[in-house]
Amino acid sequence: MRTIYGDSTRSIDERATMLLNEMTIEEKASQLTAVWAYEVMDGLEFSEDRAATRFRNGIGQITRIGGATNLGPAGIARMANQIQKFLLDHTRLKIPAIVHEESCSGYMAKGATCFPQSIGIASTWDEDIARRVGEVIRRQMRAAGAHQALAPLLDVTRDPRWGRIEETFGEDPYLVAQMGIGYVKGLQGEELTDGVIATGKHFVGYGISEGGMNWAPAHIPERELREVYLYPFEAVVRQANLGSIMPGYHELDGIPCHHSRYLLCDLLRNRWGFDGLVVSDYFAVNMLYEYHHVAKDKRQAAQFAVRAGVDVELPSRDVYGTALVEALRSGLIHIEEVDQLVRRVLTMKMRLGLFENPFVDSERTLEVFDNKEQRALARYAAQKSIVLLKNEQGMLPLSKSVKKIAIIGPNANSIRNMVGDYAYACHIESLLEMRDQGNVFDTPLPSEVQVDDQFVPMQTILAAIQEKVGAGRVAFAQGCGVTETNEYGFDEALAITQGADVAVVVVGDRAGLTDKCTTGESRDRATLGLLGVQQKLVEAIAATGTPTVVVFVSGRPLATPWIAQHVPAIIEAWLPGEEGAVAVADVLFGDYNPSGRLPISVPRSVGQVPIYYAHKPSGGRSHWKGAYVDESNEPLYAFGHGLSYSTFEYSELTFSSATVDVNGTVDISCQVTNTSDRTGEEVVQLYIRDVEADVTRPMKELLGYIRICLEPGETKLVTFALHAHQVGFYNREMQYVVEPGVIEVKIGSASDDIRLEGHFTLCGDVTNAEATKIFSTPVKTSSTNGSVQ
Repeated sequence: MRTIYGDSTRSIDERATMLLNEMTIEEKASQLTAVWAYEVMDGLEFSEDRAATRFRNGIGQITRIGGATNLGPAGIARMANQIQKFLLDHTRLKIPAIVHEESCSGYMAKGATCFPQSIGIASTWDEDIARRVGEVIRRQMRAAGAHQALAPLLDVTRDPRWGRIEETFGEDPYLVAQMGIGYVKGLQGEELTDGVIATGKHFVGYGISEGGMNWAPAHIPERELREVYLYPFEAVVRQANLGSIMPGYHELDGIPCHHSRYLLCDLLRNRWGFDGLVVSDYFAVNMLYEYHHVAKDKRQAAQFAVRAGVDVELPSRDVYGTALVEALRSGLIHIEEVDQLVRRVLTMKMRLGLFENPFVDSERTLEVFDNKEQRALARYAAQKSIVLLKNEQGMLPLSKSVKKIAIIGPNANSIRNMVGDYAYACHIESLLEMRDQGNVFDTPLPSEVQVDDQFVPMQTILAAIQEKVGAGRVAFAQGCGVTETNEYGFDEALAITQGADVAVVVVGDRAGLTDKCTTGESRDRATLGLLGVQQKLVEAIAATGTPTVVVFVSGRPLATPWIAQHVPAIIEAWLPGEEGAVAVADVLFGDYNPSGRLPISVPRSVGQVPIYYAHKPSGGRSHWKGAYVDESNEPLYAFGHGLSYSTFEYSELTFSSATVDVNGTVDISCQVTNTSDRTGEEVVQLYIRDVEADVTRPMKELLGYIRICLEPGETKLVTFALHAHQVGFYNREMQYVVEPGVIEVKIGSASDDIRLEGHFTLCGDVTNAEATKIFSTPVKTSSTNGSVQ
């Protein structure tokens, strides 16, 4: 019999109210909790007996059917259907569950497309790629019965010591915002009935932690918090209608984020108008008691999280279970407070269309998993993510007719090391490590899972190069491991180098969460160079005199000044995913002209951290000398840097008006010409500086960019439509205002490669623009024949 609250002809608010009025305290609490998928499984099969115990009063969410089991896509879909059917058939109120999964570099499941890690997507400087990646994740997750993705990371990160920097879009709030907007629009779609809830995390300041250490406090002044670290979240909430927010594990000024009503209610909901779900980071509600020690027990932890506005506890029923019910019955929490959270959960389930149809067609699931078009997108994204850091005397691209190539290094013949820490294999590894070392969390762990490095078909860089030039012309030696200090493999590496025309040395990281990994969650670093003897290996190869190319397969910007000085060609490939090896080979041999740009500054040494382009007038140097005693004050490679096999010339900077009203828009135009004989792409970057502000302002702020493709000799006109409200800031009264005064404009190919400079003047009275903020700069291009793009 159809329930009234399942009647889609009624308003969602009416349906949620009806359902809420029928629920017991235990049923309400259950909607605020989750269970791991394997908690209701026996091996790889659904267990009705286990489900009967854990679903007695229903459940809010299911944790990672794909990301924490060995099921393939069709199996994931069947398991999701079995769980939903059990909830409909064997629970009193028949409320379906939201299934959530991870999706940092693609849907984190066996058989799903693995894209470049987020730092690589940011290096494309192309939000359309982020959107298209999000669309693939949406289709795959929905086909497998999942509804919420715990991504994207909107953390602005300026400390490469932090292990999770690979999961982010980099150091600049504008770039992070644009990438986040694109990703969220792709993931959520036009309507959530066909979309997947995106989860912006980690709210807020998680990526600028004390010492670069995971879960450590963040020390951020209020103005900087608003202008830099909150900016991407605000942009994505307001411009892309973000469906969910996840607070960070850390604290701000003594207040853990999961205990901050200011962040989660006053700011997020009341000021920005956020109407989605706030879900906890894994185990973070209990951490108010056991980690931060602000709650005396789990009941008080429940009280604090409920009052802060944390709607759902993930990943498993803990504090929001028995402790929450006890807190309600003892008066620590009022039922009206819990009802507010439950209403939001029920509302989201209705917005997703789960009451109408919680099931998927498992027979057709595989049709949208890693098909030809999706792999083509993975390759396209990987190509555009690759950054050519150095190319002395045009050493690259290599000729395919080269007689002998030496391929060397720990990441040259590795599939596993091509993926980021939130790829499927990496998280299965972490679950097994927790199980084997002793479970540090109060939650069951799977008894029967296996690691599968080949969770999706992939090639190594070695294999991709062999395909380009023929295996007979390629010699391989690993040389060393990622972290090993033994030089046992040097002799073999040097031997093949001596007879080669070129050596390609592939070094870097192993991403993941286990002790063997060098980048990823909780894999923070106190140094930023290559680990083990990788640097020595590069030095030894270069010393032979054989022309050498270094390819970094890494999760963080690496401080390698010796390599930058002595190696003629250097490529940053990041963690490029399933088609990354082919993309690297495409760039090496000129089948793709590199066009990636750094989304984060690369330091010369860890002692420069934090180093970023948008410093204040008094920052960026040691006054009055400039440099450190023992180090430069300049980055090794600046934000926005990236070379091409083409060359470009900038000219004709013009403004639609020399004076602009504080509520108006100015068109800023320039011409860009391809001065080479090769088709190439240039990323044109717009920076501004407010030179007359009430408070100090950065020396440069990115407020626009566009990627353009130019044929040899072709010229395009690029026009940025910059609204005055985008140059606003928080004044001394902490109001977001636009002030009259001079605004300097700088256009170039990188933050340290400015080609054109000019200025315009804002006129009028000081204007409060808090309610009318604009987060994106429209850009258009037109070719010399007048066509507009």
